[in-house]
Amino acid sequence: MPNIKVFSGSSHPDLAQKICDRLGINHANVVAQKFANGETNVEIRESVRGEDVYIVQSGCGEVNDNLMELLIMINACKIASAERVTAVIPVYPYSRQDKKDKSRAPISAKLVANMLSVAGADHIITMDLHASQIQGFFDIPVDNLYAEPAVVKWIKENIPEWKTAIVVSPDAGGAKRVTSIADRLNIDFALIHKERKIANEVASMVLVGDAKGKVAILIDDMADTCGTIVQAAQKLVEDGATMIYAILTHGIFSGEAIARINSSCFEAVVVTNTIPQDKNMMLCSKIQVIDVSMMFAEAVRRTHNGESVSYLFENVPY
Repeated sequence: MPNIKVFSGSSHPDLAQKICDRLGINHANVVAQKFANGETNVEIRESVRGEDVYIVQSGCGEVNDNLMELLIMINACKIASAERVTAVIPVYPYSRQDKKDKSRAPISAKLVANMLSVAGADHIITMDLHASQIQGFFDIPVDNLYAEPAVVKWIKENIPEWKTAIVVSPDAGGAKRVTSIADRLNIDFALIHKERKIANEVASMVLVGDAKGKVAILIDDMADTCGTIVQAAQKLVEDGATMIYAILTHGIFSGEAIARINSSCFEAVVVTNTIPQDKNMMLCSKIQVIDVSMMFAEAVRRTHNGESVSYLFENVPY
């Protein structure tokens, strides 16, 4: 593909490599290092003048360092006369801080959007934003890809009793996502209402819907400490569900998450590879991964060729 350069940040080189393999190109040469005092230094080691540049950097691991590295890479390409710079951000950093839920709370997702724009990004490609309104924080085009087609495909291929299963949202916020998947599979859905006293800790849960004697599939956009989904699974067992799967787009798995999953009643916890999962899979046999690199590669290819990306909202490219 002429005039296209794909650079990888240091957060997820494996995904960037898969995207390049799918596109049939080599990934462009960039070196990101840290100075002795911890400042980030980026060297773009090939010409980007007049090129269509894509920078793949996920908001995971050392989130702040990776975000800063992305901003510096965008700026370096921009002032080196790149025609267009697209940030491919599989996991958007700070996406949970998207509203003032209490007085004096920051709206950091908007701040990150401003930083990306000021750095010189012309276009953003991301996946399953925590709230799709985050697209409105930008004045540049944002393509928010959905993991949903890949999730539906996984359910049909890996859960034998999917036709009688029930999809469950662990909170009211994910109801829209769950109803959409339930419609596509033509099965029932339920949701769990939870009350939080303090952030990251759930107080009580109520299941709205009937899971008795069914396979339950919990679906959410991200799992961080996994407190919510493990408690939701417990609640489903109490309400008579026979088997429980969890399907999450972004498996952050921080703190006690892995230990919680290991001691939980899940058959499988399925995540996409928007975040590297190799270490987690070694520590926990229940974690399985859906590869979404082809969706990003296809989005990059379509954007580069000026084609519509909306095909990817409904279908998995083969």
